[in-house]
Amino acid sequence: MRILITTDWYEPVINGVVTSVLTLKRELVKRGHEVRVATLSDCGHSYKKDDVYYMRSVDISRIYPGARAVCFPGSSLYEELIEWQPDLVHSQCEFSSFLIARKIAGELGIPVVHTYHTVYEDYTHYFSAGRPWGRQAAAWFSRFILEKTDFVIAPTAKVKKLLESYGVERPVAVIPTGIRLERFLPVSWEQVDEDRNRIREQYGIGEGRKVLLVLGRLAKEKNIEEIISFFGQMNREDMELLIVGDGPYRKELEELADLQKNSCRIHFTGMVSPEETTAYYRAGDMFVSASRSETQGITYLEALSSGLPVICRKDPCVEGIVKGNENGFQYETYEEFRDEILKIAGDTAWRNFLSAGAVRTGLEFGAGQFGEKVCAVYAAALAGRRCRMKLCMKRAAAS
Repeated sequence: MRILITTDWYEPVINGVVTSVLTLKRELVKRGHEVRVATLSDCGHSYKKDDVYYMRSVDISRIYPGARAVCFPGSSLYEELIEWQPDLVHSQCEFSSFLIARKIAGELGIPVVHTYHTVYEDYTHYFSAGRPWGRQAAAWFSRFILEKTDFVIAPTAKVKKLLESYGVERPVAVIPTGIRLERFLPVSWEQVDEDRNRIREQYGIGEGRKVLLVLGRLAKEKNIEEIISFFGQMNREDMELLIVGDGPYRKELEELADLQKNSCRIHFTGMVSPEETTAYYRAGDMFVSASRSETQGITYLEALSSGLPVICRKDPCVEGIVKGNENGFQYETYEEFRDEILKIAGDTAWRNFLSAGAVRTGLEFGAGQFGEKVCAVYAAALAGRRCRMKLCMKRAAAS
């Protein structure tokens, strides 16, 4: 098939949507499909680079950090994509690039499959503290967008249930984003030790210290301030907190870290490349997260595949992924967080047991399974579109 993927975000941006798109594209190409990507340009004009089409857009970061709005007029790239004659469009975002998806699919009469990555109820703080969107507006917006698609992919059962509660009537398939296991599973223990020691030396983390790792975008909805506060309350001299990533909330998080008694043991790395994240996972002893805004939590799967026990806030999105007494723990209180951290840090045999369980869980979410399941949805969407066209033709003939 010829498949067009549309997305507001693409390389060099680092976030869950981009990770999912890159993994999907790689798996589709492996299966012999021809794939092109339409995304947004940040340089004021449209251009093409290999199989990626960058459409002219304008900065609207006052609404959401890094957001852009597409400008339709005058781009020959649209004509080129239409002449390419894709069989299907797979949309990854609900805003600007969704307009691109609808424009091209509408002209060609082809299906739109859409992956619903974002729970908008968790992002109201970007719009108005006094008049947040709220659940009702998020439900209306989701219905408005998804009724224009043929098939919806939800990364978790949590998201599918949410869409059903919104009144979305399109078919929804639950397909977790797969990860490239070869990036995280150890090739050799020598390489693991080399990566671990290099990162820990870079931040002055001494021998024997237990490292709690946070990795992701430093945004308010990720609730990283809870991890910093909990780490401060624990105030353990044998532990370090390594916060990997960057984002719009970094300054506030650094100010909060400075207020902790153990602030010298809290390290901010800034942005690191996707290729380098493997080494940071290997430098950690536990992966910690307080986020309640995940639709799936790709970093959780990456951490598990790297052999890190995951300690995270209890959330339906990680049901069946983070499992107590198997690969980690889902906490609800500071006391639960503290006790589980101390248990893992103080018992090497227990940590090794959870680490082995973490790797087993990671193996269940490989990129290959992800690609196969998405292709099955494509086949269903195409078959559904053909059936509807035949039905319309019969009705037209009968009239």
